[in-house]
Amino acid sequence: MIQAMSLSKRFGSIEAARDVSFVARDGEITGLLGANGAGKSTCLRMLYGVLAPDKGRACIDGIDIRGETSQARAHLGVLPHAAGLYNNLTARENIRYFGSLHGMTAQRLTARTAELSRALAMDEFIERRAKGFSQGQRIKVALARALVHDPGNIVLDEPTNGLDVMAIRNLREMLLALKGQGRCVLFSSHVMQEVAALCDRVVIIGRGRVLADATVQAIRERSGAATLEEAFLQVLGDTEGVA
Repeated sequence: MIQAMSLSKRFGSIEAARDVSFVARDGEITGLLGANGAGKSTCLRMLYGVLAPDKGRACIDGIDIRGETSQARAHLGVLPHAAGLYNNLTARENIRYFGSLHGMTAQRLTARTAELSRALAMDEFIERRAKGFSQGQRIKVALARALVHDPGNIVLDEPTNGLDVMAIRNLREMLLALKGQGRCVLFSSHVMQEVAALCDRVVIIGRGRVLADATVQAIRERSGAATLEEAFLQVLGDTEGVA
């Protein structure tokens, strides 16, 4: 379970997050939805400990990410907005490096890398250097890297950016499989169709604040909208002009 509790972050005069609170539960996919610049990435970076909040707390399975960072990160796998691969390392070496940072044994790491390579259809490029990978290949390696230590919680920041149709379909299947294993999946997006198709709950963020937190159906019903996109626009419109 991932908990955001009154997270706030300011960059100079810009209030990127203001008292953001929500819970992403085990066995569910939670979508963080908002327009570009709404504060989604800022919130996620506070949740996985890259940014320190000005106030508030973030907990992974009840462990404070700032107070017990190493212990909390052991429960967390992260796919950041930029895949951030080491270009001179092969796909296998990228995965093994992150596994070693989590203290995995060589035997377990070898077995887990092979398992993820099969699951993500990476066998044909697992021994190639990351330089020159397609965006889909980079996302696969970054996802394998995030999952190598078998975390119970997975955070993905706009994971479908730059992916083709088949890669998006494969990612959907992987996220649903993780949910089926009882894991907590939290991902950000501004693509309504992805969120509507995958998510059990949706948190809508605008101007750094939580504007809605409910199931897709509940958000649509409250707004009287036929689609999540229409409901999203209405939620934003209802809060226009609120300071």
